Amino acid sequence: MLKDSMVIEMIHASKRAMGIEYAIRDVVLPARELEKQGIKVIRLNIGDPGKYDFQPPKHMKEAYCKAIMEGHNYYGASEGLPELREAVVQREKKKNGVDITPEDVRITAAVTEALQFIFGALLDPGDNILVPSPSYPPYTGLVKFYGGIPNEYLTVEENGWQPDIDDMRKRIDEKTKAIAVINPNNPTGALYEKKTIRDILDLAGEYDLPVISDEIYDLMTYEGKHISPASLTEDVPVIVMNGMSKVYFATGWRLGYFYYVDPENKLVEVREAIDRMARIRICPNTPGQFGAIAGLTGPMDYLKEYMTKLKERRDYIYNRLNEIPGISTQKPQGAFYIFPKIEERSKWKDDKEFVLDALNEAHVLFVHGSGFGKAGKWHFRIVFLPPVEILEEAMNNFEAFMKKRLGA
Repeated sequence: MLKDSMVIEMIHASKRAMGIEYAIRDVVLPARELEKQGIKVIRLNIGDPGKYDFQPPKHMKEAYCKAIMEGHNYYGASEGLPELREAVVQREKKKNGVDITPEDVRITAAVTEALQFIFGALLDPGDNILVPSPSYPPYTGLVKFYGGIPNEYLTVEENGWQPDIDDMRKRIDEKTKAIAVINPNNPTGALYEKKTIRDILDLAGEYDLPVISDEIYDLMTYEGKHISPASLTEDVPVIVMNGMSKVYFATGWRLGYFYYVDPENKLVEVREAIDRMARIRICPNTPGQFGAIAGLTGPMDYLKEYMTKLKERRDYIYNRLNEIPGISTQKPQGAFYIFPKIEERSKWKDDKEFVLDALNEAHVLFVHGSGFGKAGKWHFRIVFLPPVEILEEAMNNFEAFMKKRLGA
């Protein structure tokens, strides 16, 4: 009802919801305004292979469609279909050599929901979780949403963006609940060395902390090989997250999984809390899980072809960026992101202004590095999924923009 003054009072949203930021999609809004004016924008902001020349393998798509037509359109078990959980067990035994059972596996609406479950189960207000800096934005956003504090540990650019173990140690306190690892890393493309993984496990064991390991890009590596902490742990509990979005190229299916490696049964209460959260959201996509089973158990010969294309695109953009004045970058060893540094900063107040200027003048959409955490300042993320001819057009536009701005 309107008051006598006819002043309409705003109904306020919660502070936790209004505090959410997601830089990767936030930058799309100004890009859309340009596109409404008929301007072509080359979008290199979102890591979605399905927008380019990558698709899930045929046997996955057929299994998904078959499940729908055969009537598998019902509520499934909240923890996921038993057949899919068994497929995860076999996949992870083959990849990581871990001995888990279907009872250790939970199916989720991609890794993002896994994070929601894990952070929701671990955090009380004021607690903190060690997250890499830079890191994928939900790691900071979801920790804050649950009343926690994202405790950002440094990764060292000059060392291929490997985690700084000494910095991690300094940040642990009595409120620290876990150490999160993203490997291969988004946004840097870093692939962590085996020694680094061992050091993180040793640190976690010293402070009696679990390790949360995001391995969604585990088979997307170039010169090196992914090592999971689940394959190395002896007594430290490890929660591994993975899914169908990247290695299986099914981003829009929103299906993932996580599993526990818990040698000393330290996560019993956490597991119960997560199962309670899983039940209240009912279940993950039922017919899609049949497609996921086909993906985990079927042939993966498609991956060799896809990784050959990605390596060509990685090499192209890495070489081009290092030729552009005012820019330098490390070569990513995994995933499909590169994270250049803005060496010449005198023309912009911060990296977000830099990205918006590149959008408005070069019509290329990047994501500002500060959107990935404190260590991302004066960097920006590029997705190198498009074919080389699109990347070439983008880099030509971007190089012309930089030369004009710097007077080179």
